[in-house]
Amino acid sequence: MTATSPATRLVTAAAREVLRPLGLQQRGRSRTWIDDHGWWLGVVEFQPGRSDGSYLNVGVMWLWQDRDHLSFDAGGREPGFERFVNPAQFALDARNLARRAAALVRENRARFVDLPSTTAFLTSQKPRPDHFWDGYHAGVAAGLSGRTTTARHHLDRVLAEDAFAPWMVRAQESARRLHALAEDPKAFRAWATATTTSCRRRLELPTGRTAATADYWS
Repeated sequence: MTATSPATRLVTAAAREVLRPLGLQQRGRSRTWIDDHGWWLGVVEFQPGRSDGSYLNVGVMWLWQDRDHLSFDAGGREPGFERFVNPAQFALDARNLARRAAALVRENRARFVDLPSTTAFLTSQKPRPDHFWDGYHAGVAAGLSGRTTTARHHLDRVLAEDAFAPWMVRAQESARRLHALAEDPKAFRAWATATTTSCRRRLELPTGRTAATADYWS
């Protein structure tokens, strides 16, 4: 069994002290913590570097994509790297990282408090070069909100991309299907519910009718 590094032990202790009271759950024994909102996850990662220490990645993953791994669909790497020098120094740095993470978690909870606010955010963002998924997520959110014209506008961005990799071809196939479903909000939501449930299952997240998952789109 691989020994746990001092930095990992201190990061875990800081996260348990700061993030657990907010309702975040540690992902196994990893340095990743998740904030489960049914159809999206807040993701906090205390990412190791080449030297002992930690980067901080905080963001959001939309679960209407059928993946078996976590991703940062909004947010990501925060500036800086905290290097482990000694336990006393790094315990303080780890606590500060956890507090920064907690503040960003609260911001994301406020920004994505419901589907309308999420849709407004995603559809108002300027297109970013080399961010293929931005249009897809904006299109899905708009479709779930019954905004057919807006959904198709953003999905058209996805379909206009040069699909140079198999995953892009698959994403465009999905976007093409959603483009057609956009006129039928009930069918669109049925697709999104099935996809979100499948994604949760692949990520080994609860899929029963819990408080977080009873109604994805309310």
